[in-house]
Amino acid sequence: MSVPQLVFHPIYSQLDLPVRHRFPIQKYQGIHDALLSEGISANRFHLPAALNMNAISRVYDPVYVDQLCNGQLDQKAMRRIGFPWSKQLVERTLTAAAGTVLTSTLALEHGKALNLTGGYHHAFANFGSGFCMINDLYLAALNMLQTRGIDRVLVFDCDVHQGDGTAKLAANNNAVYTVSIHGEKNFPYRKQVSDLDFGLAKGTGDDEFLSTVEQAWQMAINYAQPDAVIYDAGVDVHIDDDLGHLNISTEGVLARDNFVFAQCEKLGLPIAAVIGGGYQRDIDALVNVHMQLFKAAGVY
Repeated sequence: MSVPQLVFHPIYSQLDLPVRHRFPIQKYQGIHDALLSEGISANRFHLPAALNMNAISRVYDPVYVDQLCNGQLDQKAMRRIGFPWSKQLVERTLTAAAGTVLTSTLALEHGKALNLTGGYHHAFANFGSGFCMINDLYLAALNMLQTRGIDRVLVFDCDVHQGDGTAKLAANNNAVYTVSIHGEKNFPYRKQVSDLDFGLAKGTGDDEFLSTVEQAWQMAINYAQPDAVIYDAGVDVHIDDDLGHLNISTEGVLARDNFVFAQCEKLGLPIAAVIGGGYQRDIDALVNVHMQLFKAAGVY
């Protein structure tokens, strides 16, 4: 069994935000520290270097990328993103996206890899939205497709919010197959069309959720026949999440993650996982739910 590779940079949690801001920026460092407390050596973590602005501009709208990086987006565009602009925000964004790209490379080399951030799936080619500025999932998929023998990548998104940016970016790219399992009556209110979409009703519990995940997975494997998987393991599906509106238990989150890793293992598919969303204000409780992903991956 392959040793899961881990990707982390301290900048993931280094961003000054207004008091009571909705985004739980401390959780990334919290996950890192929790893994250390489980006996994971600090040497296990790969450190990403921020992506080059020019490289991103080859994929995303160069005007948007330039305005984002130089603080020239208007107030409406920044409100849609949900963060105040700062140089640190840009550096963090470019480093977080680099982490997911590095994770995808490590997954191909080692079988499985996990980024301690990632899942910025509301970012489009020419604008950011919902705390997402650069779509790391799509960049990682394109990175995987550069490898010989990787002709189709499955983006399997289980975050409670639809992966609208990813769906739109991949709409005309048959090599990237997008699946989104999300709350139907949740953000974004205007959904995009993934290759497969599964909208869940408010209050959905473990049994229906896990059944939907299994159904979505089997359909995706049958239709896409992927050579690699990018997994967005958002925990905003959790019953205690402030923004989720679903009733998934911690055990349900672990069962979901166990299923996805077991299926990849069975099929011999390399998997790059990101932690996705999670918005409990109790950071320790939130970290505990995110830790289910690392438990399922066999990190500890």
